[in-house]
Amino acid sequence: MPTSVPERAAGATGQGPEAVRRSRSSVLPRGTGRTAVRIGVPTVCQAALLVGFGLLITGPAGNVWPLTVEDNVNEGFERIRTGPLTTLSYLGSEAGNTLTVIAITLLSCVALLLIPRLPMWRQAVFLAVAVSLQSLVFLAITESVDRTRPDVHRLDASPPTSSYTSGHTGAATALYAGLAVLVLSRVRRPWRWPLAGLLFLVPLTVGVARLYRGMHHPTDVIGGMANGALSLLVVGRALFTDRSVAAAPSSPSGHTEATVGAKEREPGSTAVVFNPTVTGKADRERLLRILEQHGHRAPVFIETTAEDPGTGQAAGAVRDGATLVVVCGGDGTVRAAADALAGSGVPLVVVPCGTGNLLARNLGLPLTPATALDAALSGTPHRLDLGRIEGDGLASTHFAAMSGAGLDAAMLEHTDDRAKSAVGWPAYLLAIVGTLRTPRMRLTVRLDDAPVLHRTTRMVLVANVGSVQGGLTLLPAARPDDGLLDLLILDPRGPGGWMRALGVLMRGRRQNARPTTVDTLVPEGTGTKSVPVEFLTFRRAELTFSAPQSRELDGDPVSHGRRLTAEVRPGALTVLLPTGEK
Repeated sequence: MPTSVPERAAGATGQGPEAVRRSRSSVLPRGTGRTAVRIGVPTVCQAALLVGFGLLITGPAGNVWPLTVEDNVNEGFERIRTGPLTTLSYLGSEAGNTLTVIAITLLSCVALLLIPRLPMWRQAVFLAVAVSLQSLVFLAITESVDRTRPDVHRLDASPPTSSYTSGHTGAATALYAGLAVLVLSRVRRPWRWPLAGLLFLVPLTVGVARLYRGMHHPTDVIGGMANGALSLLVVGRALFTDRSVAAAPSSPSGHTEATVGAKEREPGSTAVVFNPTVTGKADRERLLRILEQHGHRAPVFIETTAEDPGTGQAAGAVRDGATLVVVCGGDGTVRAAADALAGSGVPLVVVPCGTGNLLARNLGLPLTPATALDAALSGTPHRLDLGRIEGDGLASTHFAAMSGAGLDAAMLEHTDDRAKSAVGWPAYLLAIVGTLRTPRMRLTVRLDDAPVLHRTTRMVLVANVGSVQGGLTLLPAARPDDGLLDLLILDPRGPGGWMRALGVLMRGRRQNARPTTVDTLVPEGTGTKSVPVEFLTFRRAELTFSAPQSRELDGDPVSHGRRLTAEVRPGALTVLLPTGEK
């Protein structure tokens, strides 16, 4: 009988209980002082901004529309008051009450530390600090801005603070919107979207309740929401996307999952290459049971490392006679293994355990690891293309999903692995705030034997698949088995250009036909007005930038450079897919 995945054992590496306790004690990131500065400085700016807005609406802008009709809103709510509405408004207002917010914050933080298999320290700190931060800013604002409450009958006792901003609304925004972000990032169930939607609605409900009860002007409520949202953004960027915050130390190097040595492997065995940061012990045991159910006896579990994210492990497994390689991790782990398996004919099984999982999404695989493995093992082999890419400072390698340069790569540069493992794909949204001002690039493009093209662009994507997170399709005709690669050149200019680009991308979701190269090219020297989005197809492409640019491979930043050369390798990778999916 095959044995289960081996247990970790401190004694096996000479590590006693003290060493284990030391490895678990440093849960918060190193560089806490620097993190505090990166929270404190934006917070001062946040407070100054909101105080300035408050002084503006109580001073020179007080007689300017729409501030002159704010009282009409409060008077309108006063006229429609009824017993049931007053009761509902009381419940809505209480959701942002100080005691309610404190209690829910404490309970949520305790739950984040005790309920998950591994304590979510960063998420708990994120929530607690964001709620506390908005409270401090609120106190600074009320001390600086003196605004009387609306001149209507108020249903609650007036606290001795300024009407601006709404403390209830600010606290509710920080708490419930923060919980919604954590739900979207950590929960994988379909009900996460309606739950997050309900949480996002709570601050709006609190704001309307405060208006109904005559406690605040509309701009007070808007200021409160801005205070809570900015606090979440400041803390989220500092804890999850700031590269200067060092990762918590991992377990001692010898304190790792035991694996079967190469000499013990039998020819024809199944190798499971897994990323230990996203594939826990319980996950591996479930995967082991499914493999055994499908007749894969005594699979070998091989752990990736920071130095080798999967290429060496997959190549070693093939050398030792593995006839099936299962890869558990995100797109980076899958890319590394695919690079080793390219052209080998050994089937790959993709088990999505990461944040983006772009290849798995585009292949139609389930995003739950155990379900994905079961479905793949019940399926059939399919030959998929790979992209081979190289450039200055970038050795020749393969990618399975996308590679590119510019805005997308800069965003990925500002989102480290810890951020992705902590909050999931919303970490990209936090990171993109600091990359929107990425300058436009000058680009020279040569596709196959076509004439050279000259472009300016904010982002270039070379893709084997078309969709990204959130269901957005960036390259509507890209397919991983058509023997071609697709190129996206994104160059919106101004708000109108961004709207046009978004419209093109949204329409692309409904297009089935591949845009042809001839239709999308703008001939050199014609003076034709630039378009915000271009779709091109090719087998080989040479991209040259006027200056070194941020670059990425399957969601992982690589060295900056001025050149990328990409070509398709048709059918280079064999992947097990559920019947009907490819």
